[in-house]
Parts: sequence; structure tokens; C-alpha cells
Amino acid sequence: MVDQASAYVAMNWLAVCCYVVATVLNAGGIIFRKAVVERRSYWPLWLGLALHSASLVYWWRVVGHGPYMAPSEVLLSDAWIAMVLFLGFQRAFPRIRPASLIVVPLVFLMVALANFYNPGIRSLPPTFSSIWLVLHISFYKIALGALIIALAFSIFYLLKARPAPPDWLRRLPDLEDLDLHAYRFAGFGFIFWAIGMLAGSIWAYKSWGRYWGWDPVETWSLMTWLIFGTYLHLRRFFRMSGRMAAWFFIFGFAVAVVAQFASSHMGTSIHSEYFQ
Repeated sequence: MVDQASAYVAMNWLAVCCYVVATVLNAGGIIFRKAVVERRSYWPLWLGLALHSASLVYWWRVVGHGPYMAPSEVLLSDAWIAMVLFLGFQRAFPRIRPASLIVVPLVFLMVALANFYNPGIRSLPPTFSSIWLVLHISFYKIALGALIIALAFSIFYLLKARPAPPDWLRRLPDLEDLDLHAYRFAGFGFIFWAIGMLAGSIWAYKSWGRYWGWDPVETWSLMTWLIFGTYLHLRRFFRMSGRMAAWFFIFGFAVAVVAQFASSHMGTSIHSEYFQ
């Protein structure tokens, strides 16, 4: 077991090193307008993702269940989903590539943080064997990945909207495009967050005979969904945009982080095993 855990942690640290190299090259390429350097930053990024993927698959085989029990597994899989989403979207929509300045550092920080948790094998409770739990967790992870990309554009908007922004910020997409990208990715995340809650309700009914119990995780998840729903409603029907929209989104993202990573520690609940 010690050798297996050491191999798992070693692969994660190698992935972190690749992501750090990619971050440095990517930031240098974007800030100093070196297109060749920016393109080459994706080489260590893909290598890091390969190591990241190998680590997830290896540990999945060791523990016998998906990456949704121990904190290290959860953080590692959240980071993987965020990176896969970003790489997939940037291939289809090259204009979102500057989001890498936020997404990649957040990913390697999550992977690094995962390594500080004990990666010991956790037994899977009977109620955690349902396909609805897998769907519930997967949809939340996709939602979080999309929200991280939206966060990047919201931060970029606030930075670029300042008087006399640095030259490298002027090279980012126009303010209108930054605002639009944040809005679209927030909508994407909102939809998957809703599907995740629905799948979780079905899982809860099949496991405990009730759809909703108002425990801290469920309550914070609903609060997050309502906040992003309000954000999208204000943008669509009341034309909220610009700085106000960016700050509103950042507030919602902070609540989402609490819902995903802190609410399970708020008292005893059926979710308490999730982060033990």
C-alpha cells in the first residue's frame, strides 16, 4: 500500500511540474505576445494532463472505486475535469485561450493541494455504489470546470476595465467579448449544476427514501444554483453587464467553492463521508 500511494503521489507531483512549466511559458507567451512560446506551452500542458490522467486511472484501480471519496481524489478529479474542459473548448473556440492564465494555475494548485491529503484507501459505503451518485458527482465537476473558465473571464474583465490597463491586458479580447464569454460559461455551469442536483435527488431517494433533506451540502448547493440563476436572469432580462456582472459572478463562484469543498464539514449529514 505504501508503494502504491508513493507512486500515486509521484505521478501527481510530476503532473504539477508539467503544469507549472506550462503556466510559465503560457503566461510569457501571452503577456509578451510571443505566439510561438504560447503554442509550445501546450506541450507540457498535454504531458501534465497525461500524467494526471494516469494517476487518476491508477488510483481508481488501486482503491476499486471512482475518484469521489477521499479529498485527494475529489480535488484531483475536479482539476482533471477543469483542464479537459478548457483544452476541449479552446480547440473549438481559440478566442478563449487567454483563460489559461487563470485555469492552469488553479488546476496545478488543486493537484498540489491534493497531494497534502492522506491518499489512503477508503471503503465505499453501500449507498455510494449507485450510478446516480456517479452522475451526480460528474455533473457537478463539469459545472465547476465551466465556472472556473467563466471566473477567468470575469477577472480579466475587471482588470482590463481599469483606467490605463497594462499593455498585455489590452491584447486580451475586447471587454464585450470577455463579458460574453463569462456569461456563456456561467450558463453552461448553471445547467450542469442543476442536472447534478437532480441526479443527487434521485440518488438520495433510492438510498434513503427522500429526495431532499436540507443538510448543509444540499442547502449550499441550492443557494449556489439560485445565485447563478439570479445572475443569468439579471443578465438576460435586465441587461446587467460589465463590472457589476463580473463582481456578481465572483461572489457566486465563492459560494460555489463553499458548497463544493466546505459545506460537507458543516455538521453531520449523509454527505459527511464524502470528505472524511
